[in-house]
Amino acid sequence: MMDRPFDLDPLFRPLSILPGVGPRNAKLLEKLAGGPKVLDLLWHMPVDFIDRRFSGGVAQAQNGQVVTLTLSVDKHSPAKRKGLPTRVTCHDDTGAISLVFFHAKKDWLLKQLPEGNQIVVSGRVEYFQGQPQIVHPDAIGKTGDRSMIERIEPVYPLTQGITNKVLNKVLSRALSIVPELPEWLDTAHKSRNTWPGWKDAVLSLHAPQSDADLLPLSPARARLAYDELLANQLTLILVREHQRAIEGRSYAQSTVLRDKVMASLPFSLTGAQQRSLREIDEDMQKPLRMLRLLQGDVGSGKTIVACLAMLNAVEAGHQAALMAPTEILARQHAHSLAPFLAAAGVRTVTLTGRDKGKTRDVLLSQIQNGAAQIIIGTHAIFQRDVLYHDLGLAVIDEQHRFGVQQRLELASKNHGIDLLVMTATPIPRTLALTAYGDLDVSRLDEKPPGRKPIETLLLPVDKIDTLTERLRVKIREGHRIYWVCPLVEESDLVDFAAAEQRYDILRQSFGERVGLIHGRMKPAEKDAVMDQFISGDLDILVSTTVIEVGVNVPEATIMVIEEAERFGLAQLHQLRGRVGRGAEQSYCFLLYSGPLGETAKERLSTLRETEDGFVIAEKDLELRGSGDVLGVRQSGMAEFRLADLSAHSALLSAARDDAKLIVSKDSGLVSARGKALRTLLYLFERDQAIEYFKSG
Repeated sequence: MMDRPFDLDPLFRPLSILPGVGPRNAKLLEKLAGGPKVLDLLWHMPVDFIDRRFSGGVAQAQNGQVVTLTLSVDKHSPAKRKGLPTRVTCHDDTGAISLVFFHAKKDWLLKQLPEGNQIVVSGRVEYFQGQPQIVHPDAIGKTGDRSMIERIEPVYPLTQGITNKVLNKVLSRALSIVPELPEWLDTAHKSRNTWPGWKDAVLSLHAPQSDADLLPLSPARARLAYDELLANQLTLILVREHQRAIEGRSYAQSTVLRDKVMASLPFSLTGAQQRSLREIDEDMQKPLRMLRLLQGDVGSGKTIVACLAMLNAVEAGHQAALMAPTEILARQHAHSLAPFLAAAGVRTVTLTGRDKGKTRDVLLSQIQNGAAQIIIGTHAIFQRDVLYHDLGLAVIDEQHRFGVQQRLELASKNHGIDLLVMTATPIPRTLALTAYGDLDVSRLDEKPPGRKPIETLLLPVDKIDTLTERLRVKIREGHRIYWVCPLVEESDLVDFAAAEQRYDILRQSFGERVGLIHGRMKPAEKDAVMDQFISGDLDILVSTTVIEVGVNVPEATIMVIEEAERFGLAQLHQLRGRVGRGAEQSYCFLLYSGPLGETAKERLSTLRETEDGFVIAEKDLELRGSGDVLGVRQSGMAEFRLADLSAHSALLSAARDDAKLIVSKDSGLVSARGKALRTLLYLFERDQAIEYFKSG
């Protein structure tokens, strides 16, 4: 990265510069640390420690205790037959002990443990037939090595091919080149929390002396987590300031088109919809760019709010665009909004990756010459060759799949585009701050009137035949059913096999009126099956979680989720929200393979107790930690190495306030503390923020 402070160079060097790290180990360590740099390894935190500070002799060693002993080697007794160990008998002044080795080479043992010599060994004592022994000692050394061996040794998560011993050795070399860095924390805040300096915090992180040192709020861990959160919040606020500085447009409020749409709606807006719309209108009237997140639970009516917002832009002579994450969803938005937009006389086009050749050319020219006033589609609508006549408002649906970077790319489509981002995934407040700190938030926290609560039932998998019979009755009454198969971690193949197998079984019971959708099908194939389900040609739709987001089939009243214990809480809530979208009573059956663990029990019972997505999201964060909620790796959300949002939420709020204050006083980061904060942003590779303070 350009202009990185010289002080940080040792941390950004490849792991291979550390003594003793060859090409093979470098690859394994990179996999373990999640990156190729020395810094990545320093962020790999210990999860436990072994205390080798034992001062007694053999006679004082308890069964199961880790000890460090200075011993005289008496005799090697090789294995008498295959499968038996070699025993090396040793003693000290207090008694005798055996060192036991399976499959050890004779030459190596004689070199390590010469008969008649004194050695230092460390390992766990076990009593066998009344006699103490250590099987495969963790450390063997000369008497002069005792002070190095007799210490508290951190224990790390490992990968195949890397032992804790190797990792400790490499880390001690990495720690020896950790530089002193300028202090970027506010002095009063740092001393109030009794936090160490940055370098001391890194050294302490890798030298736990007690269980308390492993806790997320221990001084070293809290300090480093705060650094990471501060870098995150500072980036978001700098991005926001920069985006806001790009002058927006002010839309004079005229409601001619909106009134036409409102007159054609078969329902009234909820209080939450009216409130959110007022917030959006106020943003669009200001000359600053709108950067707003519209968060609404499943079925809370986000789409109509977005539609009414888009009419603001159209009425002022500009275009509006609505982007959905999948083709099915884009076409569904187009279909559901068509009658309302037609009532207002607004010209709309739909553009997805499926549109090719002449069809695409026609659509592109309509977008470019302004004939298309509202453009609905997938990310295809923001590709380079899509030129707008005058785009004024962009609406992005299911935003958790797009990060800050994509929001910035979108802004480049025209001068001062207003941005409205929507998500049906209720996001815990802390996660919303780290992912959407550059946006204002509106919440749709009411459901449209007339929706009945979904009845959620837990069912052991061995009752599946009884369930099938109940479904037969429901189908005769005109109900439609989603049947979701478990998602096997990162494996399309196994995932696909589970769905295919269930599909075959249900076809034997229910005949031709069963459909299948899975992630390996082409978009057009998925759409065709989905259309059959929507139109009522299918009674049961077997699928993997591709139906999770946004699909609307009011006649679907039953959701069956197999192996529900494998799904995250927020994901189960999303799936359940596919039903209960009409006036009929709906049901969600959670099939589980017992016995359930405590977390799975708590997850499933939370789902039974509440339908409030915001309550569920907070519980999910508490049960799973921030890394898993929303599947961070696929989501464009901030991923943290040192901070854990379920433990560090108070630190996040403090970092947010600190970052706001910093930017209000010193947006160019030119003061003494500002310059130190630049180092912090380089340390956490916050490229977006760095670009802004470098360009002024």
